[in-house]
Amino acid sequence: MRNPTKKIYVRNVPIGGDSPIAIQSMTNVSVTDVEATLAQIEQCAANGCDIMRIAVPNAECAKAFAEVRRRTNVPLVADIHFDYRLALAAIEAGADKIRINPGNMPLPQLDKVTDCAKANGIPIRIGVNAGSADRRAMSVEGRVKAMCDSLAKYVERFEERGFYDIVLSVKSTDVRETVAANRLAAKLGYPIHMGVTEAGLLRQGLVKNSIAIGSLLLEGIGDTVRVSLTSDPVDEVRAAKDMLVSLGLKKGVTFVSCPKCGRCSIDLENVAAQIYDYVKDIDKNIKIAVMGCEVNGPGECSDADLGMAGANGKYVFFKHGKRYKTVSAQDAAEQFKREIDLITNVD
Repeated sequence: MRNPTKKIYVRNVPIGGDSPIAIQSMTNVSVTDVEATLAQIEQCAANGCDIMRIAVPNAECAKAFAEVRRRTNVPLVADIHFDYRLALAAIEAGADKIRINPGNMPLPQLDKVTDCAKANGIPIRIGVNAGSADRRAMSVEGRVKAMCDSLAKYVERFEERGFYDIVLSVKSTDVRETVAANRLAAKLGYPIHMGVTEAGLLRQGLVKNSIAIGSLLLEGIGDTVRVSLTSDPVDEVRAAKDMLVSLGLKKGVTFVSCPKCGRCSIDLENVAAQIYDYVKDIDKNIKIAVMGCEVNGPGECSDADLGMAGANGKYVFFKHGKRYKTVSAQDAAEQFKREIDLITNVD
């Protein structure tokens, strides 16, 4: 059951309530390089990203943000730290949401940002992490409680000023802390943006994010996700998309292939890679199976919309569990792609 939250909008993307889980990423080039920034935004959007975040660390970047805003329709979040004037400039430039860490901004200045966002009808994401929570509180209460108490205090201050278009984010580099903190944050009733902060390089980051985000989504917690990686932003988007499809929270292809063993007599890795690359962006709920022997192949293909099982230089094709064609391994991949086209192009 989905955790109940208020629904807000980031441009035309709904977040919270009964809305689909939104995928986010962040550009990793300076926004002053407008062309490179736009290229990353469009690449991420083409791969399924709903919302992009851009760092705005100075006035020059705020000016460039305005140019990027003029040239794309993708919802944009301005990432602001320390200087409240940059938040005001980003709002004026057309930001669809502001992300701030209230712990590094004096409260009177924070109030000015809140009032400006309210006047312009855009939401604010309140981000709290272990690096910004009160050190004394962490030493007494522990990191998770200190982070969530800090988050709750900022929510209360926003509400006192009549501002309710809030997205919450509480993160740690530690998987267990991230899960525990988000469980507490979910009780506040606002949309939750999830991810493991500073998760690391591709392999390590995928593991940490998958455990934390996947665990919370299975509990019904979470409304937007970013799979934070020290990698290309497109990798973040693809990983988030795969995660949501795997959990049945987004339309897409469920792809299965066997891990290969000594019985395998065909080039399974190459064929599986070709087929996965062919189907990974198909926006339909179908299951595709690519198997490498006669032991598990027929069984695993039985509940797939389309499957192939190879052995001894041949592949057997299955459709909805029924064997219907045998082809040579040499051209099996191309023939299987044609079969995929037939089932995905039929409405």
